[in-house]
Amino acid sequence: MRGTILSGIVLNALLASAACPFMQAGGENPHEKRDKVTGDDGFLDQFVVNDANTYTTTDFGRGRGPTLLEDFVMRTKITRFDHERIPERAVHARGAAAHGYFESYGDWSNITAASFLNTAGKQTPIFLRFSTVAGSRGSADTARDVHGFSLRFYTDQGNYDIVGNNIPVFFIQDAIQFPDLIHAVKPRPDNEIPQAATAHDSAWDFFSSNPSTMHTLMWALSGHGIPRSFRHIDGFGVHTFRFVTDEGKSKLIKWHFKSKQGRASVTWPEAQALAGKNADYHRQDLHDAIENGHFPEWEVGVQIMEESDVLRFGYDLLDPTKIVPVEDVPITPIGKFILNRNTMNYFAETEQSMFCPGHIVRGIDFSEDPLLQGRLFSYVDTQLNRNMGSPNFEQIPINRPRVTVHNNNRDGAGQQMLHSNISPYSENTLNEGAPYAANMTHGQGFFTAPERRVNGAYIREKSPTFMDFWSQPRLFLNSLSPAELQMVINAARFELSNVKSKNVQKRVIAQFNRISNELATRVAKALGLEAPAPETKYYHNNKTSDVSTFGNPLSSIATLNVGILASTSSAKSVAQAQEIAAALKAKGANPTVIAEHLADGVGATYSGADAVLFDGIIIADDTRKVFTSQSSLYPVGRPVQIVRDAFYYGKPVAAVGAGKAGFSQAAVDEKVKGVYTADAWANIEAEFETGLKQFKFLDRFPIDE
Repeated sequence: MRGTILSGIVLNALLASAACPFMQAGGENPHEKRDKVTGDDGFLDQFVVNDANTYTTTDFGRGRGPTLLEDFVMRTKITRFDHERIPERAVHARGAAAHGYFESYGDWSNITAASFLNTAGKQTPIFLRFSTVAGSRGSADTARDVHGFSLRFYTDQGNYDIVGNNIPVFFIQDAIQFPDLIHAVKPRPDNEIPQAATAHDSAWDFFSSNPSTMHTLMWALSGHGIPRSFRHIDGFGVHTFRFVTDEGKSKLIKWHFKSKQGRASVTWPEAQALAGKNADYHRQDLHDAIENGHFPEWEVGVQIMEESDVLRFGYDLLDPTKIVPVEDVPITPIGKFILNRNTMNYFAETEQSMFCPGHIVRGIDFSEDPLLQGRLFSYVDTQLNRNMGSPNFEQIPINRPRVTVHNNNRDGAGQQMLHSNISPYSENTLNEGAPYAANMTHGQGFFTAPERRVNGAYIREKSPTFMDFWSQPRLFLNSLSPAELQMVINAARFELSNVKSKNVQKRVIAQFNRISNELATRVAKALGLEAPAPETKYYHNNKTSDVSTFGNPLSSIATLNVGILASTSSAKSVAQAQEIAAALKAKGANPTVIAEHLADGVGATYSGADAVLFDGIIIADDTRKVFTSQSSLYPVGRPVQIVRDAFYYGKPVAAVGAGKAGFSQAAVDEKVKGVYTADAWANIEAEFETGLKQFKFLDRFPIDE
């Protein structure tokens, strides 16, 4: 027996010290030695698991080899796999996120007691999750939709969540309608079709029956519904909130997050093609930009209003379907935030992040917006469901505040805290009353604005101040350029042409007619419906500013994708393409040389390339052959198609020397804006960069006569 034991000990020691011959395989872990960036307080580092040069263990930490029917390693592995998934979000299931930091421009303690706003230059870690609303986790990024913009501040007083969108208004005014809205826009319950789309009967039946949806619809049918990337969208808090000072003085505010990259959108044909070419287009863009050091940035601002201003401007500030035009109340910049760190693990961070509008800190308060009031309940309830019924979702690392938590909450599945207080109730004497109740004057606690008052009869109906559903949608349309208005009309035509019910189509046209007779008439024509008579009592000619997605050039060409068409049959062509690529890369752009097959300096093939994957196209010299002959290496006409599609998508296109053959084959008019030709790249380089910043040349898109 002794010999057997000793032999086992020696064998185990030898096994423990033996180097596995496969341990050296594979590349470095990109997260193992990552540099610290601003805003990274290292909190999540304690949860990082490094599997390098280790042996497999069970979840309870014991290493043991498998043995036939006693193979608990196999059973544990399979069981864990069977339980890896959690319920996906009912809405906003498709998303991507990143870490960063917020920096305050100044000391704003004169308007709010929020500690993250009380010192100029003060930095606060943040986490921002972008998303689409209607689609499932597996849907395409470029579906037309409202886009979620959920921002968490890990402040020194606890977590503050702003669960917003890239559109400043919402479809409904009362939270009781939220299940109805989502049931209507989701796929049909009998066949789960269509995915991530509103171009179907039930969605438009709901929209036409609930005119409060009209304002958000106009924004979603415009470029705001199909952005170029998450980095090129603005964010909004949607609701009216309150700032409250330490003294209890309050003001109404609306949150604004303005992209410093600029706003940019694709066209609907592009969005549809992108869904097939790269369903992960937006999440990949965000990840790659941050990975390459191009950190996206937003300026944080607020519209500040007096409590007495609720009805001052002719609309109700508590109505989430209304904006406050900047002409009525300008935006006050109060800080900025930068995203500078990608997630290390999508599931642990992005998927398990659980935002709640009720995550709030001292100095911020709610308003009586009925949609907001319902969300305060719904989000907590949703997270309970997603965390498999456990109330401890706020203990998951990505959801944990950066401050110590003291309360009388106890137990529940997955409880991770070792509470030493054996008197978890209030009031108590056995623990000397602790934890004490924090409030306005003690413990720096959250408090409601002291002057808040609510009165009235107990009824279930909308406020009469919420009943103007058409003025602000018209304000939005009036503020668009003719080309952008055409995009809204074309989007409505597409959506409604997929609606089978003529009655629903007619009801939508009736709603549109209260916004604009021109809108209703032009959409009705495409549907073969009779144009309605104008309802002029609803019309006005007012405009507002800064609602366009194409109004201003982008701040730089950094991160924009440029395709450079070349031919591997010509060394001159490839060499010039590489020179152009080097010049663009030096300015932060993402150039890709495209040719018949991969080679040194060639990053993509015509077989795999498409115009939708690039923000601009350049044709190198000596490429005539790829446009005038066929090849078995790529689909017939693919090089010509790339040039033609780029032109019709409104992108800047350029040709050097004999590359102009591509323009003639693709029927591209060289005299049109955004089309550049020269015998040498240096002669059009600056012009092409200006075209990239303009992003879209809207005069290429036909407009109704």
